[in-house]
Amino acid sequence: MAHAHILLIDDHPEDLIPLVTLLRSAGMRVSLSDSSRQGYQRALALTPDLIVLDLHMPGMDGFSVCRLLREAPALQATPIIFLSASNTLEERLTGLQLGGVDFVTKPYAPEEMLARIRVHLRLRRQHGKGTSGLREETRTDKDELLLRAATRLILEDLAAPPALAELARAMGTHEKRLLKIFRDRLNMTVFAFVREARLQKAKELLASHQLSVEDVAALIGFSSAANFATAFKSREGITPREYRNLYRQTDGC
Repeated sequence: MAHAHILLIDDHPEDLIPLVTLLRSAGMRVSLSDSSRQGYQRALALTPDLIVLDLHMPGMDGFSVCRLLREAPALQATPIIFLSASNTLEERLTGLQLGGVDFVTKPYAPEEMLARIRVHLRLRRQHGKGTSGLREETRTDKDELLLRAATRLILEDLAAPPALAELARAMGTHEKRLLKIFRDRLNMTVFAFVREARLQKAKELLASHQLSVEDVAALIGFSSAANFATAFKSREGITPREYRNLYRQTDGC
């Protein structure tokens, strides 16, 4: 633990000088990034043992950085502690739901931060997931990480997925780049991906639940059962009811 590598990402690095001094005096290695994009790149390159991440930064906020890092195989289990002047319940919950292990508000006490960092490093090791194994993971390019994070966010709520501008903002990028990644990697637009994901989810619901076609349509975000039936038949060649009946007959054989 004394030689743990800590990455600090904050656009006001002067606020972290007391913490940097304390961490180094405790024998830890410290890397410091003063922008979210630089911090994201360094996290991928260095695979630190723990990341302290500011929330509100220009260009790409801490939530966006966390979403992307959680898609990187080598960093999926790396503890991320949010450090922010904001103390709203909504932001604290969002940070934890995205995979952060802790949320500390500014102004902070360096001694408390050191104690929290030690706790999370200890918990990390107790769960038998040392960082040496993580560094052997295959690296994934940044566009692929962005695509994984974007599709995960869409799939979390197919009934009301984020609009393109909102999705791009959540990924810390712009709409044109996001559209290009979807076209290059999936050969479809974001809208087409949402439509395909909804229809795939519909097939799962029709096959495994007793929900009515109207309820399935509502759950996956279609404005009406008629629109859903039209889209489903165009994609599958049969209506939702016919698909359900066919699936049940096949399953019963």
